[in-house]
Amino acid sequence: MRNRLTPTPQKVQEQIDPRMKYLIVGLGNIGAEYQNTRHNIGFRVVDALAEKAGVSFSTDRYGAVAEMRHRGHIVTLLKPSTYMNLSGKAVRYWLEATKTPIENLLIIVDDIALPFGSLRMRMKGSDGGHNGLKNINEILGSDAYSRIRFGIGGDFPRGFQVDHVLGQWTSEEEAQMAEKLKTFVDASLSFVSIGAQRTMNTYNKK
Repeated sequence: MRNRLTPTPQKVQEQIDPRMKYLIVGLGNIGAEYQNTRHNIGFRVVDALAEKAGVSFSTDRYGAVAEMRHRGHIVTLLKPSTYMNLSGKAVRYWLEATKTPIENLLIIVDDIALPFGSLRMRMKGSDGGHNGLKNINEILGSDAYSRIRFGIGGDFPRGFQVDHVLGQWTSEEEAQMAEKLKTFVDASLSFVSIGAQRTMNTYNKK
């Protein structure tokens, strides 16, 4: 009786129509000193995505990577290990490695211009002063990819922006975090299943 060989995950990736592939990247900084800081909310969102899907991250080139399925789509989750300001290197590598089209790329970032927990999705645009997005735009040579911004609030004294962004969440914010993360997980999965425009129409109103 002939043995039936099971394709490896990499072989499976290669066999899938690129239009069915998605890359969701949560931006943040590696290291214990940055864990649970506002700037690392991208990491927390993709952690929540992985938890919902029941998958685990493994250390790979330029970051921690997990693979999940959602409604027939193959989704790669990425937490770059390049530090925030060099995020573009990891994003470009994994776009190419997974053969994911740029229109199926979703970046999750923090935004001080939005109230805590607010969600704003865009299909393209400037970096808005965010160093992670700035580097991604430079490395990819394009800003035509979707991004979801997680509001971290701007209630801090003049000159203390860095302390606020790299600071820990307050106890009041943490008490609401599970609910906020659920919304961002749902919006991310909506992007995969029904596309950016319909997801924006639904979640930008909340």
